[in-house]
Amino acid sequence: MFLGSFIAAFAIKVFFLPNNLIDGGTVGLAMIAARAFGSNLLPLFLLLFNIPFIYLAYRHLGRSFVIQIITAVLSFAFFLFIMPHIIATPFVGDYLEVVVIGGAILGVGLGIIIRGGSCVDGTEILGIIINRKQGFTVGQTVFFCNILVFGTAGLVFQDWHPPLLSLIAYIVVVKIMDTVIVGLDETKSVLVISSKYDEIAKAVMHEMGLGLTIMYGRGGFSGASTEILYIIIERLQLADLKNLIYGIDHDAFIAIENLHEVSAGKQSGPMAFRKKGSIHTLAKKVLGK
Repeated sequence: MFLGSFIAAFAIKVFFLPNNLIDGGTVGLAMIAARAFGSNLLPLFLLLFNIPFIYLAYRHLGRSFVIQIITAVLSFAFFLFIMPHIIATPFVGDYLEVVVIGGAILGVGLGIIIRGGSCVDGTEILGIIINRKQGFTVGQTVFFCNILVFGTAGLVFQDWHPPLLSLIAYIVVVKIMDTVIVGLDETKSVLVISSKYDEIAKAVMHEMGLGLTIMYGRGGFSGASTEILYIIIERLQLADLKNLIYGIDHDAFIAIENLHEVSAGKQSGPMAFRKKGSIHTLAKKVLGK
């Protein structure tokens, strides 16, 4: 998380700010405010704009995830503050170089942070909450928020050239970030096989607030009966889930798959499963039991 924060701060301070480019989300809002009131205030604006989203995460996503977000945001703000003292020379060159190189470096930094189970952009937190309540994907929510951010920048500074370049840079950031994350899509399905399945199931439901389904299986070689936990989870919570499971059973078997869509009747997304307590009803329909 610290490594990712340092890399992301380097890209912002060396490539984006000197060339009047902005990132998306709350980072972009902080950069707009810093451009208006002073670039040295960027870390402060970053912290201020993230506070409402951290509160939302505390209300809806759990305390452990909030701790990781606070750690990532504070480390990112710290490196933004000290970066001018470490690297004083900005990169000023052709816009193509700035967009591609700067966007790639920022994508690497943000990808490392997300891979560590956290984020520095409050719009991703908002995206997870909206996904649970309304069914829109996290990506759709973040993209809509970023369009508003880039549009705000154009209106405030009466110059649409930097926002359009920033949008192109954002596309580069997303592509590189996805590559770094290596398949950590927005939604995952997790199969857990463990002799301590009951203890793990209670911890997942009570500590992380997630629903799950218990399926019954049999070992192909041993023939022994076993219980299998089936869990649907957001990518940002995956690291917490793995730590929780291995904290209970070091020998647990975990299989993780990407999900392109999750739906249950008219209401789609993980919230549909939460309101039923688990996905047991859906599993019965699929299995015909």
